[in-house]
Amino acid sequence: MTKYYYELVVKLSSHHLLFSDFLSDTLPVGFEETDTGFIIRSEDDLDTIIWGLEQFTEALQKALGKTIELECKQKKLKNSDWVKSYQDSIKPLAIDKFYIYPTWDKPNPNLLNIVIDPALAFGTGHHPTTASALRAISKYVNAGDRVLDVGCGSGILGMAAMKLGARVDACDTDPISVENSEVNAKLNSLVFNKIWEGSSSLVDKKYNFVVANIVADVLTFIANDLKRALEYNAILVLSGILDKYETKVLNFYKDCEVIEKIAQDEWVTLILKRK
Repeated sequence: MTKYYYELVVKLSSHHLLFSDFLSDTLPVGFEETDTGFIIRSEDDLDTIIWGLEQFTEALQKALGKTIELECKQKKLKNSDWVKSYQDSIKPLAIDKFYIYPTWDKPNPNLLNIVIDPALAFGTGHHPTTASALRAISKYVNAGDRVLDVGCGSGILGMAAMKLGARVDACDTDPISVENSEVNAKLNSLVFNKIWEGSSSLVDKKYNFVVANIVADVLTFIANDLKRALEYNAILVLSGILDKYETKVLNFYKDCEVIEKIAQDEWVTLILKRK
């Protein structure tokens, strides 16, 4: 272990999920989510990551035609406190029926426990989009349900459904997320019925519960794929939606009924039923 490490605090004005996806694809190490952005720690300096974030921000602004404020502050710190500081920042979390805790903590005897290695992938339950999707799963998934988790990330949503007795298929276009979902499932003594690298367009059967925690634009692109995977009267959970894009997303799901909306901060999770 080296004597020092580097800590990069990233603050963003918007589009946190897109930046999270960028970091997941770019970083060789894990990163911490905060209310305003991310914290990245490494024994190597993070100048290249700062440059990459600046380039990504510039490209995103051009693509969206909107201003995104980015602030990056890097500090050099003593390495002895790195692991403890990181572990202290990841707290266990109780969300309805579930208790999500990191590998170094203890389970809760009164809830359905999900242990997560936070270094593996985005999705520890702390972000509002993940938390809201977990609440929807807690309320609407029953034992014996056939569930599809689209954009599985860390696998946390699929594992939550399995904890309730569901049979779960999952997919993600990122091969690292697929691998990490399988690792996290193994940590919980769970197994996905089927998991694959790729999109929901590869689905060849019907489900009575589908969840997709992605971003608004992708939810519009894959709307037909998601609806095609639904049985009649099935539940569809759409998360990762900034409240200002709610109407835009719903325009692609007019053949579904909104049965509940979960709002947290600037994020909206929609629970729909296939008509």
